Amino acid sequence: MEKQALTLVILNGKGAGNEALRTAIATLRAEGYPIEVRVTWETGDSERYLQEAIALHATTVVAGGGDGTINELANSLIKIASSSRPVLGILPLGTANDFATSAGIPEDPEAALRLAIAGETVNIDLARVNQDRYFINMATGGFGTRITTETPEKLKSALGGVSYFIHGLMRMDALKADSCAISGPDFSWNGDALAIGVGNGRQAGGGQRLCPRAFINDGLLDLSIVNSQELLSTLLHSLTSDEQNPNIISASLPWLNISSPNEMTFNLDGEPLSGTEFHIEVIAGALTCRLPPQCELIA
Repeated sequence: MEKQALTLVILNGKGAGNEALRTAIATLRAEGYPIEVRVTWETGDSERYLQEAIALHATTVVAGGGDGTINELANSLIKIASSSRPVLGILPLGTANDFATSAGIPEDPEAALRLAIAGETVNIDLARVNQDRYFINMATGGFGTRITTETPEKLKSALGGVSYFIHGLMRMDALKADSCAISGPDFSWNGDALAIGVGNGRQAGGGQRLCPRAFINDGLLDLSIVNSQELLSTLLHSLTSDEQNPNIISASLPWLNISSPNEMTFNLDGEPLSGTEFHIEVIAGALTCRLPPQCELIA
């Protein structure tokens, strides 16, 4: 049998006790796939383990966790020279798994691991914010960001992705729009936004399909602005339909600027970034990833 290249699985500490994953790794190792596992404990571990993966000549690194774990590894991968940059694989083990879900990555650990190690590779885009922060899935601002960051861990553990929506219903009294201006090539908008989604992927916040027409390899970002007071119906619509909602202003742009007289917070795949000025641009074909053959995020 031809010798297989090394894969390094970077596993979020919360998933370290996953017995199904342990079994899957043992199965693939028995088939001849060399797999090393590293478990993260604190911020910065992913970057340190990625450097170890490069030193070990690993050709694939697998993000084992939720959207935040994938984001942290993507932020580290983009800093590596393309000539020595490993392929990104995804093992969905988080609460919402928004990116993995919209990409069609299997929930079963063995199926996901096989795809991450032996699937076909595809070049995907990455989004850059203010020159030094990146996201692979979506940046969300406004009410949606507050809900995502405030949802209690116990509720997320008990109910998974739908917990964000339920917590949102509980917090409707906190509804407050962000006054801002958004501009890009042939696009300009000023007003009060209840929620903003800038999508490389299609969904965030536990299944809210804010950018249902986004592709991850088209060199564009999908912008969605919710400017209606009918936020509840808009969120319900985003959970149940891919049809364009009349309460949402949308555009596809290679870059955009967002400015506000007051501080805003954007959630970059689960990581908050606050400020009054945001420049968001797409980096086309930035990373190589293994995704399913019929992945709907591929144009």
